[in-house]
Amino acid sequence: MKKKVLSISLSGLMAFGAVTAVGLPASAVGNGPNVGGSIQTSILHTYESMVDYLKVQEAKQEALDLEVIGQTVKGRDIYMAKYISNPENPTILFLTQQHGNEQLTTEGALEFIKHLGTGKTKGVLDNVNVLVVPMLNADGAMGDVNFSLEDYLADGDRHLTRYNANGVDINREHAKATEDMVPEAKVLHENVFQKYEIDYMIDLHHQGTRSATDGELVSGSILYPTNSNVDPDVLEGSKKLGSIVYNTLEPTGWGHIGKYAGGTGENIGRNGAAVRYDISTLLFEMRGMSDHSYESYALGQKSNGYLIKQTITTLDAAVRAIADGSIETADTSFWDTLPEQKNLPSEE
Repeated sequence: MKKKVLSISLSGLMAFGAVTAVGLPASAVGNGPNVGGSIQTSILHTYESMVDYLKVQEAKQEALDLEVIGQTVKGRDIYMAKYISNPENPTILFLTQQHGNEQLTTEGALEFIKHLGTGKTKGVLDNVNVLVVPMLNADGAMGDVNFSLEDYLADGDRHLTRYNANGVDINREHAKATEDMVPEAKVLHENVFQKYEIDYMIDLHHQGTRSATDGELVSGSILYPTNSNVDPDVLEGSKKLGSIVYNTLEPTGWGHIGKYAGGTGENIGRNGAAVRYDISTLLFEMRGMSDHSYESYALGQKSNGYLIKQTITTLDAAVRAIADGSIETADTSFWDTLPEQKNLPSEE
């Protein structure tokens, strides 16, 4: 592998079924690490090192198959990791980096893939199918785009941008006919949504650094599909998925979850997938981005560890709840009182 993600090993961070403590201070989330400090893209996976990582895991894991679902504008293969033991099992899709500058969820997803191949997963994958698209927008993640990124903030070997190579926001393409979508969205629809019987999806993103509830900065925010055309049963499944995530993270002491203030358009992934394919979807917006032109949107690298841990914990909890059926009885009443996040003023 060309680059090792972070300078610490994450192999001890998560055991499937028991996410271990890693000595994070209680203030790690909420009013903990803030903007500023060095933002080093050189410690993140490049597209090439991610591909190497996935191929190593495929060689090690009997249950893992890699599929190329299509190509980006610049011709990079888009990979999906597949764990399908029984097509009749419920299936969950984890999608990361529709926006190329939102990479810590990808780092967590890659670590999660590795742990799906350990003995600690024994029996779990017999009851659930798992699909992971760990970098949909590889061109944006590599800064290989047809517009200038000279105003972006990060140090390192590249800049990362929200948009695809032609400046299009992939997460605003999902209401179009597939033939009219940009390549990355088109292959996601044709070769994932339409090819596999997907029951659940968590669409993983990053937001700015100043979102808060009750004056406390959030570690992330969640939201179910909010379009009026979503089937009520699909909506209920989405809220149950959110319940699993919320009730796993909120009690940790380092996670603080708010309700995301998101739009209702079918062009947004969580809404479009729910309306078009009856997939119960959850948006998870982690705090802070890996690069941006606005300082208040990017989070220094000292926060990387807990955000990666939050991703791993989220994926772990969702898979376990689907595998053992506990998601079916998840209590969704917390949504009635979950505060919607507000932006605090930027610090001087």
